[in-house]
Amino acid sequence: MRYWLLKTEPGEYAWDDLAKEGTTAWSGVTNAQALGNLRAMSPGDRAVIYHSGERRAVGVAEVVRPAYAAPGDGDGVRVDVRAVAPLPAPVPLEALKTEPAFEGSALLRQGRLSVVPLSPAEWRDLEGLADVIAKTGGLRRAKRF
Repeated sequence: MRYWLLKTEPGEYAWDDLAKEGTTAWSGVTNAQALGNLRAMSPGDRAVIYHSGERRAVGVAEVVRPAYAAPGDGDGVRVDVRAVAPLPAPVPLEALKTEPAFEGSALLRQGRLSVVPLSPAEWRDLEGLADVIAKTGGLRRAKRF
């Protein structure tokens, strides 16, 4: 299983929309590198949904259909994802910037990339931060997980 971060503008398509629909075709990606990341996705991969305008991770989805042609999109592709669960608490970008696992991450190096691969360590730390924020109401710099 691989891990991903999918960026969306909450005013256009938010985590709540995915949760309500259950499953959706993740489309509209035009950047060549992001398209390559979509093509690399496989059923069973996990993705965190990230609200770009709010700069925070908010929910977890699962890839349920690998990349397929997006009709009328030229070289565009899409993948189908289904909502798994909201994160216990949103994780702000500022919190991720402080985590050693995210040092050198494409999320921080290529801020405009809409489909970002995450390492298992990044995924684990993101989930850990969500748990800490939910339990404490905020971040604590003490050993969290």
